Amino acid sequence: MTSFSSEAQTMSLMAFIAVITVTLLLCVMTGPDRDDLGDFYTGYRSLSPVQSGLAIAGDYISAGTVLGTIGIIALVGYDGVTLALSTVLSLVLMMFLLAEPLRNAGRFTIGDVFTRRLPGPAVRITTAAVTLTALLPLVIFQLAGAGDLLSVVLGFDSDGFKTGAIVFLGLLMIAYAAIGGMKGTAFIQIVKTVALLGASLAIAALILNRFDFSLPSLLDAAKRGSGAGDAYLTSGLQFGGNELDMISTQLTVVLGAAVLPQITMRMFTARSAAAVRRSMSWAVSTVVVTCLLIAVIGFGAAAIVGHQGIVAGDPQGKTAFLMVSQAVMGTDQTTVETLLFTAVATAIFLTLLASVAGITLACANTLAHDLITHGLRRKAQLKASAEMAIARTAAAVVGLVAIAIAAGARHLNLQALLTLSFCIGASAVAPALIYSLFWRRYSRTGLLCTLIVGSASAFILMAGSNLVSGSPQAIFPDQDFNWFPFTTSGILSAPLGFFAGWLGTVLYERDPADQRMRYEAVEETILAGTPAANSASAS
Repeated sequence: MTSFSSEAQTMSLMAFIAVITVTLLLCVMTGPDRDDLGDFYTGYRSLSPVQSGLAIAGDYISAGTVLGTIGIIALVGYDGVTLALSTVLSLVLMMFLLAEPLRNAGRFTIGDVFTRRLPGPAVRITTAAVTLTALLPLVIFQLAGAGDLLSVVLGFDSDGFKTGAIVFLGLLMIAYAAIGGMKGTAFIQIVKTVALLGASLAIAALILNRFDFSLPSLLDAAKRGSGAGDAYLTSGLQFGGNELDMISTQLTVVLGAAVLPQITMRMFTARSAAAVRRSMSWAVSTVVVTCLLIAVIGFGAAAIVGHQGIVAGDPQGKTAFLMVSQAVMGTDQTTVETLLFTAVATAIFLTLLASVAGITLACANTLAHDLITHGLRRKAQLKASAEMAIARTAAAVVGLVAIAIAAGARHLNLQALLTLSFCIGASAVAPALIYSLFWRRYSRTGLLCTLIVGSASAFILMAGSNLVSGSPQAIFPDQDFNWFPFTTSGILSAPLGFFAGWLGTVLYERDPADQRMRYEAVEETILAGTPAANSASAS
């Protein structure tokens, strides 16, 4: 167990309490009115492009991304850097390919995007199911690691404290989502992004200063500290030389990371097509800078802490950020250095809180808007106040389910859940969005085939991967029912998702001319953007 000075732990605890107080107050002050759906779901598109861009970056840069990527870079070098680059590339593709059409076609959720041209309750219900299947594992993964993270920072190593931390953070995320809505969680994401950038910049500067701001010197020291020698800066260390496994992982991240529903819902908060372009420019720039700083910190952890020290703290390297932060400041810390470490711990804490709150809000939105309001109810339209009450209740239900599973499974290595979310994004959500926005012939049957086959194939293939069984990093390391040779499913499940959508459309296309007419009726709205883009979509 990594230990920090009692002064740093005390200041971190005080900072955490202050952050919780301020962010809850921020949610209350910016939260929507009781019956204002537009305010709850989109914040009435009141954010500026800079604010919206920082909020998108905040949702995109999750706690798993920050801590996990730094740990991977520290342990395996080059492969971790390519993972960070794939993360950036995914958001770049979102900016150039999907951001504007999403904003133009959608209203509150991706269910609105799909039903813009392919209405029907089956589409709404399936979309809600896929959204929950993609996002619930992600929030469970981040909550389950919260107890261990806080125990490392605060010095409480008991099982009771770790479970209590999970429950407490889970209740906080429910409060943020239910009280703050889109605008409240957006401001939390903005604060988190600024805090994380500031803390990362400070630690990266201290690391570079130790090596006289010489990147070659840092990389040479990282090679020595990694214990892998020259292999540390070459491809294949993470996957044992399996190039196809590396390609599958990169493909999954590129296609799946930026299309997850907690990211796409931010597109609907932009005031106009021009605003979404500027917002995405700010988001991409922020993510690029963050990933560069993450790379420096990861190499610094390998160089200063060393492979054995990192693995001793956590086998996956999730505490590498904290460990290198302490290492560059030394054991005899001044008040300034203690404050800096507290800032780093607070930034990580904020990242965790903001990430799970955004994901919970996305789950609540799809349950209330897609499943109940438009999916299960066929006739009478719900009042705005009733739908908002359902959304807030849904946030509580999703949060409580996530808390229960995370607390019960916190002893397990849940990396497979994070990977599963990206796989579903790449295999179901990405093909469905691309086809819906750009393919004129795409039919309702094709859409349902894409969502169902893409999600099912990702789930089945991941169940047979070495992240579930047959390896030390698996959920069940003592069992071996591993039959799928890759770490991620994207190399097979993503093509299956695209193929299923094409096949379902071609084989069950009842009236091709009608499908084209349906698309042409909304084509100008989707691709160019018109005032009609803000109107309610068909259910």
